[in-house]
Amino acid sequence: MTSDRRSEDLISALQRRGADVLHAPALKIAPNDQDTALVDETRALIEARPEVVLVTTGYGMRRWFEVADATGLGAQLSEVLESARILARGPKAVGAVRAAGLEEVQVSASETTASLVDAVETSGLTGRRVAIQLHGYTDEVQLARLRDLSAAVWTVTPYRWVKPTAHDRLPKLIEATCARQLDALTFTSAPGAEATLAVARELGRLSEFVDALTDDVLAAAVGPVTAAPLQAAGAVVLMPDRYRLGALIRLVTEELVQHRVLRLRSGSTELELRGRAVAVDGLPVKLGPNSLALFTALAGADTVIRRQELQRCLPDGADDHALEVAMSRLRQALGVPGLITTVVKRGYRLNAVRV
Repeated sequence: MTSDRRSEDLISALQRRGADVLHAPALKIAPNDQDTALVDETRALIEARPEVVLVTTGYGMRRWFEVADATGLGAQLSEVLESARILARGPKAVGAVRAAGLEEVQVSASETTASLVDAVETSGLTGRRVAIQLHGYTDEVQLARLRDLSAAVWTVTPYRWVKPTAHDRLPKLIEATCARQLDALTFTSAPGAEATLAVARELGRLSEFVDALTDDVLAAAVGPVTAAPLQAAGAVVLMPDRYRLGALIRLVTEELVQHRVLRLRSGSTELELRGRAVAVDGLPVKLGPNSLALFTALAGADTVIRRQELQRCLPDGADDHALEVAMSRLRQALGVPGLITTVVKRGYRLNAVRV
């Protein structure tokens, strides 16, 4: 999981469904009590009294008023916004606007900054003094477009993205993804997705990372804005129909259960590979990292796998001896006679069929 905000909610929801969660925030939100820029931006907006205000996120709107109230600017901000025409981006932004005692005049067609700028252009609001509440990630293209359409533009950024203090966690997550040690990777913000790709590029593993997200590791994003950087890099990304955290959790759960569980039969024995969990006739079997990597490789193949290929599957790399030790431990742990056959001078084959 790459998110910071609401990470506890996402982690606990996935853990309740039996998941082991590796949490490596790509970015975190800077505390507003350390951000004097927001106060300065709010004062400038109050003095400017914009005719049109674009609200992009519910969280940003709430945080904006929290800081304004704490610095004694809340009443003045409310008075200025009451006299402006407010355009909101999606239901969360609408909810925050109404919670502040204000009323929007229009809701954008989709939850994108581009749709808000479209609304300015199509609603006869061009040539006005406009303010826009940004959301930690500035869409410079749309901001430039808004400036072209407006007499003047003021920006307010209630929260900003900064790098997390634990710099080693995200590289570890990327390494685990490339090694196919994860079943799914979730993204809840476009800046977080871009930061993850940037670190993968710095590590020289961007191509491997994208390849992993295209086949073995499920990439799931909360919506199209978040998914865009990943898709531009070539990754395959799933998104829920509703762009909400709860819908993302359901999507990941259902996708892993319905399409990412491998069921096999060898004679009268039934085996199941569910991520890193293996069961034989319904009973869980504990496998070490090397044995699990071998079983995953054998289970995913319909033919003999050469020894060299299996060696490359081992997490830490290995020689012939290490491969033989790991294979012996795998056979003992599974306890199914004849399940894994040694093919002389070639490799190994799993004697099982998918069900």
